[in-house]
Amino acid sequence: MASRAASSVVFLVLFAFAASASAATFTITNNCGYTVWPAGIPVGGGTQLDQGQSWTVDVPPGTSGRFWGRTGCSFNGGSGHCDSGDCAGALSCSVSGQTPATLAEYTIGANGAQDFYDISLVDGFNQPMDFSCSTGVNLHCPAAGCPDAYLFPTDDTKTHACSSNSNYQVTFCA
Repeated sequence: MASRAASSVVFLVLFAFAASASAATFTITNNCGYTVWPAGIPVGGGTQLDQGQSWTVDVPPGTSGRFWGRTGCSFNGGSGHCDSGDCAGALSCSVSGQTPATLAEYTIGANGAQDFYDISLVDGFNQPMDFSCSTGVNLHCPAAGCPDAYLFPTDDTKTHACSSNSNYQVTFCA
């Protein structure tokens, strides 16, 4: 009986390790001279990053989502308001941010499929942003109208591919 319980524990540990090993890791860094409150859905929620700080988020395979920076925020506990990118007054977002918001969008492949990523200005521009994966090109968007970003909803030419479950870097004010 003890052997069966030990085998179950070993299986669960190995399963948890395998699941976490296939996650994509996003490192979000604030290089701005001011505080940025990055947010992410459906994974991440949100946090405060002072100048020079980074935030790491693991995103499971099969997830499509986005990260964006919020500015001019004031929170009391978990609620408050941001001047740009506000998500219903929550520190930890569960809905997309209000416009304007520069978006780092991604789809993490499942079962060895490719990942895809882009910067979108469809919801406006509020933050300079770089977005890259460990096996792909760096997207650079220092201002509104940048050529590396989607500029309108039917623009489908700016998506880039990466090897499955790559690691990603989102940098504000790169």
